[in-house]
Amino acid sequence: MLNLIEVIDIKIKELEMYHQLRENAFRADNSFIADSPKVVNLLLEQEELKIKSILATREYYDEFENFLKTKNIPIFYLTTKAQMQTIVGHKIHHNCMMHGIRPAQTPLEKLHDNIIMLDNITSSENVGSIARSAAALGVNSYLLPNSSPHPFNRRALRVSMGHSGLINYHIYDDIFTTIKTLKMHGYRVYAAEVTPTSTFLSKVEVSQKWVLLMGHEGKGLSNEILDVCDEVVTIEMVAGIKSFNVAVAASIIMYKFLHH
Repeated sequence: MLNLIEVIDIKIKELEMYHQLRENAFRADNSFIADSPKVVNLLLEQEELKIKSILATREYYDEFENFLKTKNIPIFYLTTKAQMQTIVGHKIHHNCMMHGIRPAQTPLEKLHDNIIMLDNITSSENVGSIARSAAALGVNSYLLPNSSPHPFNRRALRVSMGHSGLINYHIYDDIFTTIKTLKMHGYRVYAAEVTPTSTFLSKVEVSQKWVLLMGHEGKGLSNEILDVCDEVVTIEMVAGIKSFNVAVAASIIMYKFLHH
């Protein structure tokens, strides 16, 4: 039997994390909140991830009791769907939430040979979607600027279906310094952008160690950034279509780079 602590007052201090954490708001201890059984259970498979508590309904605990017994979870809060909706502030379709601590980021020099890198992506959905595609394709390193949503923010985790927890990540400060360092470590940096001199994806010769750099959803990559990349790549499109969604484009190019 799990030792369930029934929630009588949802405003108690122990539950304030579930109330207060919003998209890009992280506390000093690097806390994160995940929600939905699929996301929570996938994250629980990562043994190195530190879990603080789970807040869930009786139905969730009954269904996954045997699985949860095998995990190092200090506190199980028992709540109702109505209480959870009050905490979140809107109608929900899931029945569990989890409070954990983000894993430490991987040093730049210890990332894998294939890296997906973002420049100034603003959408949590895109950050999560790209993480899910990267994990599915086997691109195990994620490089993001400190100005973009974190891969462990609530919405990014949800969209990634928890797959953000399966890949290494590194948060960088300056894109030019970072690209220079990557080149020093033997990576070829490919920028995804539509320019008159872009190499068509079908014609690209892919290096063993590569970085794929994706730009802002609307503005793309600046000329200054393109100038410091090794090659600019574009996906062949029919006339009149300007671009793909950045997450879709990233998925297509990653697949091609891995199966060239």
